[in-house]
Amino acid sequence: MEITIKKVSTKKDLKAFVYLPEKIHKDHKNWVPPLYSDDMVFFNPGKNVSFKGCDHILILALKGDEVVGRCMGLIHHKYNEEHNENCGRFSFLETYNDQEVFNALVDYIANWAKAKSKTQLIGPLAFSDHDPQGFLIEGYDEVNVIATTCNYRFLTKFCDDYGFVKKADLVDYKIEVPDKFPPIYEKIWERFSRNQNNIRIEEYTNKLQFRPIIKPVLTLINKTFGDVYGFTPFSEKEMKDYANRYIFLLSPHFIKVARNEDNEVIGSIIAIPDYSEGFKKCKGRLLPFGFIKLLAAGRKTKRLILLLGAIDPRYQGRGIDAIMGIKMLESAKKQGITVLDSHLELESNIKVRAEMERMGGVVYKRFRLYQKDI
Repeated sequence: MEITIKKVSTKKDLKAFVYLPEKIHKDHKNWVPPLYSDDMVFFNPGKNVSFKGCDHILILALKGDEVVGRCMGLIHHKYNEEHNENCGRFSFLETYNDQEVFNALVDYIANWAKAKSKTQLIGPLAFSDHDPQGFLIEGYDEVNVIATTCNYRFLTKFCDDYGFVKKADLVDYKIEVPDKFPPIYEKIWERFSRNQNNIRIEEYTNKLQFRPIIKPVLTLINKTFGDVYGFTPFSEKEMKDYANRYIFLLSPHFIKVARNEDNEVIGSIIAIPDYSEGFKKCKGRLLPFGFIKLLAAGRKTKRLILLLGAIDPRYQGRGIDAIMGIKMLESAKKQGITVLDSHLELESNIKVRAEMERMGGVVYKRFRLYQKDI
């Protein structure tokens, strides 16, 4: 049957775009639905400030009247200029096991980008690295976690057959929370207390305490992540949107902040309980009772996701990251957590990977960003 590509231009089209994955993944045991109410905002250029400064296109693939695929195309002008790139991006690509549909979607995005004088297509990559990125290439037997992609194996084959090649890989570590902390942790703490007595680690017991530090933490992320591939600094509005998107899922036990003698935020680690089972049970819908299932899953989970972390460049190499890591492991143990997920780290980020491995982390998932000249 002939494949038709249609631009998303109405609310009905947008709903078809947002809800297509639950049809494609209905028999995919490790796929976890998003919060669809969030996605209806995220993919709406009138509501998501991240679209500003980007050329964008949302498309659907149809066979007859049936929607069989989707994709978003982006051209991030500021990023291209600052990083000397001349590329378009594709992201949130979903299709059934059909190479022709995949090809039609990517052809359309590639031609759209080429018409705007771009010479390369990169993806899956959306506005920044804090959005889901890359296709899963290892770890297909593991359950999906928040803000990461979950795809069938056939999508990576489709990329290879289309002529895409590796741009970069990202790794995800699994870290077992030890029953008993090794003596090296005590030595690290003693050395830190002796040499860094002007730095204190803040911990929290309720959400009201940490709400004021959201902006300083995200400002620190901006300051620290400038050289990370795909990272785009948060604007003021994006900080608010990002905080609103995740704050009701955060637990005060899993937020650690380092301050210096001037009370500046110079380091942070923010982790989030794994809500995967809750997302599955509520099928991505908060109402009428989905939020209850979601919060219950967060209380019962044994897994913690390391969502954000940064150390001010002026203070790197002083052991602050190790101390906050120890504090996080201690809190995880107290709350009954047995496993930490590092979230995605660039394969080339040797410093962060060394910290994960020092805590006993083992790579259990790998994601790939692809590139192709157009």
